Amino acid sequence: MSVKEKVLETMKAAGKPVSAGEVEQLSGLDRKEIDKAFKELKKDEAITSPIRCKWEPVQ
Repeated sequence: MSVKEKVLETMKAAGKPVSAGEVEQLSGLDRKEIDKAFKELKKDEAITSPIRCKWEPVQ
């Protein structure tokens, strides 16, 4: 499982909009890897931001 997939699964499991810091706490991944995955997920339009600095998977 790639970091990008793990970040997306962690976000889905949280069930609410989460910040990168919350993903770090929930998944145990390195923050730099999470930031890189967020950038790719945003580019792929797989995540959206309903609240400033919080992200959730696109429905």
